[in-house]
Amino acid sequence: MPTDMNDYFKKKKPASNNQSNTGGGDNKGGGNSGGGFNMSPMGGSPKILQGVIVAVVLIFLFFILKPFTIINSGEVGIKVRTGKFDNTPLQPGLHFYIPVFERILPVNTRIRLIVYSNLERDTVGDNYAKSSLSSETFEGGLKKNPSIQVLDKRGLTVNIDIAVQYQLRAESAALTIEKWGSSWEEKIINSQVREVVRDVVGQYTAEQLPEMRNEIAAAITTKISEKIVSLEGTPVMLSSVELRNIDLPQKIKDQIERVQIAKQEVTIAEQQKEQAKQEALKKAEIAKGEAERNRIEAQGQADKIRIEAEEQAKANILISKSLSDKLLQLEQIKTQAKFNEALKENRDAQIFLTPGGAVPNIWLDSKDKKRSTATGN
Repeated sequence: MPTDMNDYFKKKKPASNNQSNTGGGDNKGGGNSGGGFNMSPMGGSPKILQGVIVAVVLIFLFFILKPFTIINSGEVGIKVRTGKFDNTPLQPGLHFYIPVFERILPVNTRIRLIVYSNLERDTVGDNYAKSSLSSETFEGGLKKNPSIQVLDKRGLTVNIDIAVQYQLRAESAALTIEKWGSSWEEKIINSQVREVVRDVVGQYTAEQLPEMRNEIAAAITTKISEKIVSLEGTPVMLSSVELRNIDLPQKIKDQIERVQIAKQEVTIAEQQKEQAKQEALKKAEIAKGEAERNRIEAQGQADKIRIEAEEQAKANILISKSLSDKLLQLEQIKTQAKFNEALKENRDAQIFLTPGGAVPNIWLDSKDKKRSTATGN
């Protein structure tokens, strides 16, 4: 310590002791000098440091305890206060709670799809972090279960592939989780679907299933909807139920295939028979048409001959009525004149006269020059 400071404290120390032993007036002055030393600028540093430390601790605890959570779109939050569920769902956004006494559970309300098939058994989701209300890493996406094994009406095992779309009702999410727990899908959807499928398919034989597919799909959809709606509070909304595949035993498949082949052969035979029938009818119609045409042509030809004969007969009657002896003699003279003209040009012509001269003469040209011209009365 410097010499001036040592001298200062040596001078102050006796005065301080004297002031403490004297009366109140001197004590006041001594108190002021002592107080002035304690209120030096260095005296406030511990309080500021304490405030900074408290602030740092509070910020550290805030991030460690994290008394807030963010609810994403497609989710609702359920606030749990000292073990009791709050029935009012928290909408998407930022929400605060009191650590230790409260917590907020995010619940997925998006449309989910559960597929019953033996092809794959993986689980695909929405890439959101694991929720405390789900046993799956990516909860709320596509869930695949094995095909539903069903006994048909005769006790044969049939595998049914089916897909169900559904979603949790946001309004009653807290009550649903409170009543059914985090495994509500298995208790509500999975159990109901398996029960309905076994009940509906069990009413048919394996051979009937492919033919009655549409009827079976409609019955399954109706009954699953009725069972879901009948649950208290309707915790789940059912979007669709799709019957994807009916896997029959191999011997039933072979039998159905044989039946189908036989039916196809019968169908082909019937088609060929109908085709042959149509061809026969076509040929018959063509023959009928040909016969009708021939009949019409023959009838026309006969009518023509008849008409010509009738007209010729009428003409002959008219001619016979107009003929007379003098007219016949005149015609004979005209014909004889023509023969005479012909003889002038052809001396070798042969002349034939009919007996009695009742019909015209007929002459023929002849190259025989040895014969002479014959005449007669």
